[in-house]
Amino acid sequence: MEIKSVQEIAGRLRTNISKVIVGKENVVDKVLTALFACGHVLLEDMPGTGKTTLAKALAASVDCTCTRVQFTPDLLPSDLTGINYYNQKQGDFVFRPGPVFTNILLADEINRATPRTQSSLLECMEEGQITIDVSTYRLEQPFFVIATQNPIETQGTYPLPEAQMDRFLMKLSVGYPERDAEVEMLDRFERESPLSGISAVATKQEVIEAREAVRSVILSGDVRRYIVSISEASRSHPNVRLGVSPRGSLALMRASQVRAAFEGRDYVTPDDVKAMAPAVIGHRILCKGGIPLRDSGTAAGLVEEILASVPVPLE
Repeated sequence: MEIKSVQEIAGRLRTNISKVIVGKENVVDKVLTALFACGHVLLEDMPGTGKTTLAKALAASVDCTCTRVQFTPDLLPSDLTGINYYNQKQGDFVFRPGPVFTNILLADEINRATPRTQSSLLECMEEGQITIDVSTYRLEQPFFVIATQNPIETQGTYPLPEAQMDRFLMKLSVGYPERDAEVEMLDRFERESPLSGISAVATKQEVIEAREAVRSVILSGDVRRYIVSISEASRSHPNVRLGVSPRGSLALMRASQVRAAFEGRDYVTPDDVKAMAPAVIGHRILCKGGIPLRDSGTAAGLVEEILASVPVPLE
């Protein structure tokens, strides 16, 4: 598949999702970037901002299987992965696949499940497989997890551990819509949800081929070193307790390749890296407690500091 085809598929998906989601083109682009980069997305925002609706719109736009799981404290790992049960007719144990055996998994309010249940996603998110008892099962590709969580309701929630946060290629915030966009949203949803009226505009095979195509996007040696320099700067920052991991460097590279493809280019520029960095590395950084930052003290501000401290390569 050529880069132009990747751009065309992304355009189709973007247009279809925009029939439901109003005024959030940047967020939609980043979700599609994660999908094409073989990553996963964590959507964290206030209730009612459209996190689940965005995930459903994406799932409806691709002709593949989709499963939605509402995470709760009593959810068990086997409720996700599946179990081996004794079939009396066959006289033997039979494997019953769980909801993770899908193409797009919507993990709604993922932080409401216990750490034990959350850990059941680690293997499938990183390696695309599930190990149950002594058997390992490969997940069908594409496999894409889009999870949501509410940052303000802490009662009955379990914060995601750093190991699982690192499995998400991006952490995004949908945010409240602009006034005109919210009025348009009321118009669209006045009679019925537009979700019921959209259909798939891309096949599963097109997504798989697009994922393979973006890996051919070229990174010069200077751009590679620029990505590593950003990761190193995060690890040595005086206000950082835990910096970007090597997995984070790979994620930033993949996201930059996809952004270049979306722009119709077969090469990555430093601007691609800078554009992707906040969403890709912000959630991978842990700050030291009690040490104020020079700006507002948010993760986004810290990423800006890190990017400003790294010289941009000149082509």
